[in-house]
Amino acid sequence: MALYPETEPYEHGMLDVGDGNRVYWETCGNPRGKPAVVLHGGPGSGCSPFPRRLFDPAAYRIVLLDQRGCGRSTPHASAYDTDMGVNTTAHLIADLELLRRHLGIERWLVWGVSWGSVLGLRYAQTHPHAVSELVLTAVATGSHAEVELLTRGLGKIFPAAFARFVAELPEDRRDGNLAAAYHRLLESPDPADAGTGGAGLDRLGDGDPPGTAALGGTVREPGLPPGLRPHGHALLGQRPLPGRGQRRGRRPA
Repeated sequence: MALYPETEPYEHGMLDVGDGNRVYWETCGNPRGKPAVVLHGGPGSGCSPFPRRLFDPAAYRIVLLDQRGCGRSTPHASAYDTDMGVNTTAHLIADLELLRRHLGIERWLVWGVSWGSVLGLRYAQTHPHAVSELVLTAVATGSHAEVELLTRGLGKIFPAAFARFVAELPEDRRDGNLAAAYHRLLESPDPADAGTGGAGLDRLGDGDPPGTAALGGTVREPGLPPGLRPHGHALLGQRPLPGRGQRRGRRPA
């Protein structure tokens, strides 16, 4: 895939989004170009220089951010005293709106990858007036079926990784909801339990074929919050994302 030349941010900052959180953001390309915002995956991976090169820097005003709790944003989700109760899909959507208004942008193209595609879809449903286009890759919806695939389903493809994954759990929790079981470990007030949960996720990528790491991530991110919650998934309690045959509404003009 041909990429545009590397470009550096011409502006960056830390946006106070409330709840004691500050979100890192940066803008690259043409300050007068078409606005486009990049939503990274994970959840929890943070933004990187690579997506900048997907946009023509002469034509686009490229906005990147580290979502709440990720990357250079503070406080980091990996700190055990960070309140993850204020790190939900609704909070992330509100952060995007605060950033859009802070930058004086009326509408922007929303580009999302993996978890970023879930967030982008939900953002476009919630604020259709703010979205000129949606460009999504590695598309997900955050459904219960996808959560099950990411935990138990991929174990059929990568059995060694799955064996390590479940081995860190108490025996009486290995047959149920694995996301919920790991969430209990990661959120435990006992550092030993939390460390065990993080270790189980971290070992998934060791010694297995490429792709094994899709089963999990690092301590408290990006494996569980906010994408894999014990109560289902990040979109629980909200309108479902549009599926095949469902009406999507009017596309923004």
